[in-house]
Amino acid sequence: MRLHCLSLFLLSIIAVTSQAQQTQTSSLNIGDPAPPLRLREWIKGTPVQQFEKGKIYVVEFWATWCGYCIDAMPHLSALARTYKDQVTVLGIDILEKKTTSIKKVKAFVDSIGNRMDYSVAAEDSNFMAQDWLYASGEQGIPATYVVNSEGKIAWIGHPLNLDTVLAKMVSKTWNVEAELAWRNEELIKRKEQMRLAALEHSYRDQLNSYVGDANKPYDLGKPDSALLLINKIVNQEPKLKFAPLVSFHTFSALLKTDKKKAYEYGREMMATPSLLGFDNASITSPIEWYAEKRNLISLPPEFYELGADAYGFNVNSNLSSSGKLPQRYLNSLPKTYIRMAEWYWRAKNRDKAIKALQSAIAAMGQAQEN
Repeated sequence: MRLHCLSLFLLSIIAVTSQAQQTQTSSLNIGDPAPPLRLREWIKGTPVQQFEKGKIYVVEFWATWCGYCIDAMPHLSALARTYKDQVTVLGIDILEKKTTSIKKVKAFVDSIGNRMDYSVAAEDSNFMAQDWLYASGEQGIPATYVVNSEGKIAWIGHPLNLDTVLAKMVSKTWNVEAELAWRNEELIKRKEQMRLAALEHSYRDQLNSYVGDANKPYDLGKPDSALLLINKIVNQEPKLKFAPLVSFHTFSALLKTDKKKAYEYGREMMATPSLLGFDNASITSPIEWYAEKRNLISLPPEFYELGADAYGFNVNSNLSSSGKLPQRYLNSLPKTYIRMAEWYWRAKNRDKAIKALQSAIAAMGQAQEN
């Protein structure tokens, strides 16, 4: 069976909201002593048996199945080389599938080569996942921990955001207390995000039932019923007005019933991201699905500019703190810019169309370099 872009978007929302419902209790936080290393086997580099006082360590959790972990490896390698005399980087393999043997993990590490230019080990059973990842309330991998010279957790986050942290750690200007305060605020925010995601998820099936039959080319579903339900949802919880699932169905339904309101809502959506984030597909998928693939709705030019802007918003939101994009985004970035150029051209915005094409060419070169 062929899956269309609309179906893929709905499936992605299901996966995200399901994952968000998994709550975890945090017992490991910034400023706490680092749990011990409990390792099955060292695979590459110089083994580390325990954290030594006076030394800084980066503990990076990854797995062979984790694409985002693989994306981060070249960046981690560059940092390991930059701070080779001051920081020890450890890549710890966790959460592997039961069918993945240590032999397969070793073969994977060998195949990565210099893109994984730091010490690598595999955890013993599930101890480090429990003592580090789950204990700190992290939702998945990659997850990175910095252990300071006193043997305490100084930072927890995504490996692509390590640059500033390590620079301040090495220069001894990193403020653990300030980071702890920020992280505690983030944990409160995360709990609220999970509550909202669970509430939004509870309406998923009913909202999806109003979309229409993908196998019937002229079935626009029941947009009026969708909008009535959305009005009920937002009255109950205003924070869901621009949540991914709700925003997709709102924009899609308005596109079929009131184009002016659809455009205004789309602009407001990008200007007011929800706690659950912004997904450009909330705007681009309905435009592609109804106006392009099924030719059911004739769209004014400004909708194509709206869609192109949504793509651009998403690109910028995926930049790390160092201004870099993960490899998986680099690989698809040229196509994104080409799509943006096409839509800006349809919107009669020639300058933005040309700029997007220039960005596509630059992105091709950047992808090849990596």
